[in-house]
Amino acid sequence: MASSYTTTLGIELMVTGEKSGTWGDITNTNLNIIEQSQGYLNKSIAGGAQTTALTISDGSTSTSDARNLIIELSGTITGNQVVTVPDGIEKSYIINNSTSGAFTVEFKTVSGTGVTFSTTDKGIKIVYSDGTNIVDASSTNLGNITTGTITTSGDITATGHILPGANDTYDLGAAGNVWRNLYTGDLHLSNESKSEGNIVDGTKGNWTLQEGKNDVFLINNISGEKFKINLSKIEGDL
Repeated sequence: MASSYTTTLGIELMVTGEKSGTWGDITNTNLNIIEQSQGYLNKSIAGGAQTTALTISDGSTSTSDARNLIIELSGTITGNQVVTVPDGIEKSYIINNSTSGAFTVEFKTVSGTGVTFSTTDKGIKIVYSDGTNIVDASSTNLGNITTGTITTSGDITATGHILPGANDTYDLGAAGNVWRNLYTGDLHLSNESKSEGNIVDGTKGNWTLQEGKNDVFLINNISGEKFKINLSKIEGDL
């Protein structure tokens, strides 16, 4: 029986009694293939709209750019890009879209579906091939991150609530590192969970600020009373 190759990495599986005198070279090649599968590749996809095919060659590290774990897509793109990997493989990828140009980049299998970087998404996605499609593992529930710092250079989109790990314990921003603008609907203000009240009269309160067509309102959630903030219209330039 002749040697065969693994489906995903293309490692040569030698049969006992064959390849006499070449086992050493083939074994070294197989080890290099395994090392490549954990490696980094910078792949330029510069140019207009096109499809770039990444491939895997059985028993060889050459022409096997789809074997790398980390793939950085680079270059100036002037049209929407599609990058494909072979059908049938089952492996993970970390894809870094460092292209320049406001166009989409899709990473998929040849015949299946994949994930798409939007025109403004120059970030990193953790994905995997299930043998048919490319699946975005970045958007799955990865559990709770309880320690460490998360640093990101792109937008963070949440489809659920973002909650602090403890009540009245952590800040949003800092004195020397403030958020530029805060966009919110109704604003809820409460110091009831603090051990002490405010520094003016020492009391605690629970208020909601709401917007009206012509006025801004404050609702005392403890007493139920409602107030209108007195506003003075400014005519012309100050």
